[in-house]
This record gives sequence, structure tokens and C-alpha cells, in this order.
Amino acid sequence: MDRRWLFADQLGPHFLDARDQPVLIVESRSALRRRPVHRRRAHLVLSALRHRAAELGDQAVLIQAGTYREAVERLDEDLTVCAPTSRAARSLVGSLPRVTVVPARGFATSAAEFTAWAQRRGRRRLLQEDFYRDARRRLDILMDGAEPAGGRWNFDAQNREPPPAHGLGVPGPPGFTEDEIDEQVRRDLDRWQEAGEVRLTGEDGPREFAVTRAEASRALRSFVRDRLPAFGPPQDAMLAADPVMAHSLLSAALNLGLLDPLECAQAAEAAYRSGAAPLASVEGFVRQLIGWRDYVWHLYWHFGPDYRHRNALRARSPLPDWFTGLDADAVQARCLKDALTQVREHGYAHHIIRLMVLGNYALQRGWDPAELTGWFHANFVDGYDWVMVPNVVGMSQHADGGLMATKPYAAGGAYINRMSDYCGGCPYRPAVRLGPDACPFTAGYWSFLDRHADRFAHNPRMARQVRGAARLTDLPQVVAQEKDRGSQAP
Repeated sequence: MDRRWLFADQLGPHFLDARDQPVLIVESRSALRRRPVHRRRAHLVLSALRHRAAELGDQAVLIQAGTYREAVERLDEDLTVCAPTSRAARSLVGSLPRVTVVPARGFATSAAEFTAWAQRRGRRRLLQEDFYRDARRRLDILMDGAEPAGGRWNFDAQNREPPPAHGLGVPGPPGFTEDEIDEQVRRDLDRWQEAGEVRLTGEDGPREFAVTRAEASRALRSFVRDRLPAFGPPQDAMLAADPVMAHSLLSAALNLGLLDPLECAQAAEAAYRSGAAPLASVEGFVRQLIGWRDYVWHLYWHFGPDYRHRNALRARSPLPDWFTGLDADAVQARCLKDALTQVREHGYAHHIIRLMVLGNYALQRGWDPAELTGWFHANFVDGYDWVMVPNVVGMSQHADGGLMATKPYAAGGAYINRMSDYCGGCPYRPAVRLGPDACPFTAGYWSFLDRHADRFAHNPRMARQVRGAARLTDLPQVVAQEKDRGSQAP
């Protein structure tokens, strides 16, 4: 049996063909040198690689090298590898003479199944909802025979409630005990940073995410038992004092390959069938797993290598230093300050903070989408190329011109006020668009609509907002105010 080469996002048992298959694990220093990387992300990946090698013992060879190519040439064996998740890594393994690439794993829908769905006769657009329903049928998840459980495919309308005034009152995720491997990773990162070999962002701290299969399985059980029942209705809400709320925090473990999305979906469905979790919450979680996550993965490949460079809105402004430096202390706007603080201190924030605070602010100000994609990739513990390119270029920044989303996810302070408790303690007022107490999201929203009025005037989901902007008598002053703000921290 050929030795299986495991990349850092292929660390679960389902990436091996047999329990005793010999394994190669490579720790490539060049992977940390390509761009600045959040310390929490670097620690998590290195710790996961080294823990997997330690678990496998003599079954695995761990090679620490400058590059992947150097490590493979040093080993000098025939290898197989599950198709990597990035274009760069696939190009590399395809160029190595003694490496055989087998189909990708770690997703519920295969490349062949996605292609068959995408090319089905009569399909005009690759709508996520259509893909999700097809996956539910094919995988027999939350189905009662030929019909969806509860008679509905989608409970999204029930899962958009604002946060409860007194919080959710659910247990938080489990903690993880660091060991000597974590301590060595921390020492190595300190040494490499002092030597100028790596550029680290963010702050260090106790490890908060799973690095082994056992830890990831415990995190899954904890979520299904403690937080899944409350997950659905407030999943789009934000609370300043509760950044976790009822979210699973399983994306890092999933993207390291420690969990398989299908096992997570099946665990959630079992909770629904046993009466331990309501259908709306379970359906919302399942949709994120076998719907959105797989959809993003396949679009990364389907749209081709040039997709990452799309810039339909001609957004060219560079990311300001306070943003790239995670300088939350420079920011007064409470929601943005809290979002940057979460990223700086944890390398994580849940999906609505990413989309409607961080991404929304960048979209309104025309920041370069390629730069923003790199920032998300580097600063989030669950950030991988396939994750961030579609999510940022397509979903967040509308830089693909509408291939993924029919409208840009731009919103003013009213949305943040409705879906969070941030505005109460903020020096800016969500209903004000002009003057010293104008909410930067509200002013930015109207300025964004003015800048792109010609593009969105005929968009069925945006035309009314564009007409509303045109009726604002103070719009020229709002636009001028935003230009004066420039790249300053709000």
C-alpha cells in the first residue's frame, strides 16, 4: 500500500484507505512565509499536524522542510494524496513524479455529483438553494421519504430573529488542555518570529479549537447537546458580551479534516429525530454544512482560476493600516471595534460579523477584494483559499458581478441595530447619516448606493433602494463626508 501524504486539512481518519496505511506528514516552512498569518491560525495548524504525527507513531513520517517538494524528494517513495483543496497545492502534487492524486475527500458532494447537478438540462443559474435541496435528496438528510422533514425545505425565515435581550443562556464550547506539543509550537513560533522567518498577526492565547479527532468529536457532541437546540432563530444575531452564542465553532475542525460534514449533519438529524433539537435549528445547521460549505467548495473550482481576480465594482482602495494591523483600539464604532477585537484575540468571528460588519464596511468603502480575501485567509483559524475566495469575492464584496448573489450584502446601521446590541453603547447613531454622530455604516451605505446607482438601478432587489438614495436631499454632503473620512478608522 502506497504511503498517503496528508496535508494539514486532511488529518481525519477518513483520509486514509486503511487504518494501518503508512503516512507522510510535511511541515513546510514556506507555507508560513507566503503572507502574514494570525498567530492563532499558525499555532492551530502546526499543533494539529504534530498531534496527528504523534498519534500515528511509527505509521507516520513527519518531515520538517523548507518546501513540500523538498520533503517529498527527501523521502523518495511512491505516494498517494487526496486532491488538495487549493489550486496551488493541486498544481504542486500534479507536478511531482511519484505522487498519485486520488479524489478529494472531506465534502458531502463529490466533484462528479456537482458537475452532474450543474449541467442538468434547464439549469440557468447555480443557485445555492437548488444545490442544497438536491444534496438533501441524494444524501437522504432530513427527508421523510420523498418530502423534506416537516414539509419545508428551508426555515430561514424563522432563523433571522434579533438577539434576546438577556442572552441565550446556553453553555459555551468545551475547553481544550494544551500539552507539550502546543508548548513546543509556541516556542517555535516565538523563535521564528524573532528571526524574521514568519510574520505573525493577532495575539497569542490558550488554544480554543480542536487539533485532534478526539477533541473535535467532543466539540461536536457538546454543540449538538448544548447549543444546537438554540442555534436556529438567532443565528444571524450578534451580542457584544457573547461572541459564541449558539454557534458550533466547528468550522476549524471541519477545515482541518478532523470531522466529516456528513457525520455532523447526521448527528444533528439524530438530535431532531429524538426530539432533542427543533427542526428549524437542525435544518439551519445542516444547510450550512451540506448546502453552503459544499457549494462554496465546488464554486471555487467551477468558476476557474481567474475568479479570485474579479472586481466588477472596480474597488481599488487599499486596506488601511488600522484594519490590517487589527488595531481595534483605534476604532470607535462599537460593532467594528468588537469585530476587530475578536479577530485580534481569537482569530475568529461568526459568519454574520464577517459578512455584515467586516465585509459590509469594506464593501461600502470600495476596498480591493483581492486584498480583503488575503486578509480573511490569513487572520481566521478556519481560513483556506477555497473558503475565502468565493465567500469574499462573491458573497461579501459582490466582486463577481452577481454570479453567487443576486444583490450586494450592503446594509446601514439600521440592520446592525436590529440584529445586535452594539448600537446602544456606540458614539454613533444608526439613524443618522450626516454629522459627527453619523453612523459610518449608514453614511457608507448611502454613499455606496450613490457610487453604483447606474449598476443597481435595474436590479430587482436593489432598484427601490437606489431610487430612495436619489431622493435624499443631503446625499451630496453624505458622499463628501465619506470622502473626507477616507481610510481613517471610524
